[in-house]
Amino acid sequence: MTVTDASRPPAPAPASAGAVPLFAGRALRASGKVLPEHARSHNRSLVLQTLYTQGAQSRADVARETGLTRVTVSDLVAELIAEGLVVELGQREDARPGKPATLIDIDRTGFHVVAVDLSEHTRFRGAVLDLDGSIVAQAEVALDGATGEHAVQLVIELLDGLLALTTARVLGIGVGSPGIVEPNGVVHSAPNLGWTDLPLQERLAAVFHLPVHVANDANVAVLAEHASAPGDLILIKVGHGVGAGLIVGGRPVLGAGSAAGEIGHVMVGTDGGPRCVCGRHGCLEAWLAVPRLTAELDRLGDTDAAASAREETLREAGRRLGIVLAPVVGALNLSEVVVSGPAELLDGPLLEATVETLRIRTMAEHHRDLRLRMTAHGQDIVLRGAAVMVLSGQLGVS
Repeated sequence: MTVTDASRPPAPAPASAGAVPLFAGRALRASGKVLPEHARSHNRSLVLQTLYTQGAQSRADVARETGLTRVTVSDLVAELIAEGLVVELGQREDARPGKPATLIDIDRTGFHVVAVDLSEHTRFRGAVLDLDGSIVAQAEVALDGATGEHAVQLVIELLDGLLALTTARVLGIGVGSPGIVEPNGVVHSAPNLGWTDLPLQERLAAVFHLPVHVANDANVAVLAEHASAPGDLILIKVGHGVGAGLIVGGRPVLGAGSAAGEIGHVMVGTDGGPRCVCGRHGCLEAWLAVPRLTAELDRLGDTDAAASAREETLREAGRRLGIVLAPVVGALNLSEVVVSGPAELLDGPLLEATVETLRIRTMAEHHRDLRLRMTAHGQDIVLRGAAVMVLSGQLGVS
């Protein structure tokens, strides 16, 4: 991994106990009554969200947009300026009578976010992003089959290199990890990395003294899609394993045991099927995971004679995905299914078979508007979702 030296100013302190919770934001913010003791952090998030989405505004503009009083907005803006989160841009140029208003905005050039994707089976990837989501720098480390503590040290090595590439204050670190991840950032189970009850968020925060947010990679990835797909949606993440991220009613669905979306080990059909790494036969992951699918296609070869067999292999994997998705789509009446993974494997016969299976197994009149598509974010979807996670966790914006 190649990195360059760069000096870094001090980073903001981790969010306090009263900060806006993870995944809070415009559409992800809780809709219940705000208690008095939480009102200030709630109002603070309203101000930051307005500036983040609307751009430069006057204090009066922010008051009108949020419904807060001008006194409250002025007080909050003064606090945010003192913390370096908001800056004054100068006076607005307009022809209206009276003293021109002073414009304010989030300091978009003053912070970086560091994001890490641990979902690929050959490498860990990371990026430095600005507050608008543009990737400033990238780095990666080869996994080489590392598991357990060795894999943890590779994450630390990758973050060391990424932090050396930052040229602004670091707002926080976001990590998308495979497996079941609890809300406190403990990786309860990630078999492919050999992790069980690993307090990854706590360990990384202790090493780097920065706010750290760790969540399941598919749950992170679906956040990146949410901005362009405001309805209910499910994102299928196909990589070393298979997982799903789900947003319903504008809020992520995590499940009672933080295992919502763990569809990789759902057994598909009653015909047995290939053996899965979990020891059972016929799990979705055994049909669809990238290493398995790639190995099967390689076994068939790349000749003209093998073309039909290769296509049938992809279509069968797509049918198995459709079988798993049909009851979910039917039960939740989803408007969109997004698939993330290698386009050369997924985009084509595989997704065509998925759509055909969904049509056969659901009531078409109830789901005529359902869209199934590949993600527009490509291989960077987890990195972009991890940045959204940090923005939500630290500033309450999305």
